[in-house]
Amino acid sequence: MRKRLAALCRCALADLLLGVCLTAAATQGAFAASSLLHKTAPEFVRTGLNHQRVDLKAYRGKVVLLDFWATWCAPCQVEMPRFAAWQSQYGPRGLQVIGVSMDDDPADALLVVRKLGLNYPVAMGDEKLGELYGGVLGLPLTYLIDSKGVVRAEFQGEADMNVMEKQLQTLLQHP
Repeated sequence: MRKRLAALCRCALADLLLGVCLTAAATQGAFAASSLLHKTAPEFVRTGLNHQRVDLKAYRGKVVLLDFWATWCAPCQVEMPRFAAWQSQYGPRGLQVIGVSMDDDPADALLVVRKLGLNYPVAMGDEKLGELYGGVLGLPLTYLIDSKGVVRAEFQGEADMNVMEKQLQTLLQHP
């Protein structure tokens, strides 16, 4: 009886593991299918927090670092000052950083922009814009877009900033 019960447990465990693997594979496949890598970045036009027009298409010819963030996101606030430094350092070489706050209240986002001294345009995002970019399910979410408007890198969550900067430098060298 014990041997039979042990065999049943092993079979149940094997079925469970197979189910988990199949679910993971399906989920990964769904993510891969919705990835924007090597595709033209979805265009959008928004009014920035400084009341200027933020039109992604207007930045063709430049490498764009597109950063989705929120005021409550600690890793976002760690990355943004670095993005501002890159805007100063690499802007003359063709970089344009664009921030998209996924907060509900523009006043909260504006406080953070001022506090961090951001030197690049920041627009407000929403569910519609998030869906264009594959569903912004976690923050920060950063895209590197080449001068032709094609997404070349995607960084979900807290990113290795040195890796991101190397990819950025490569895009700036080979527009």
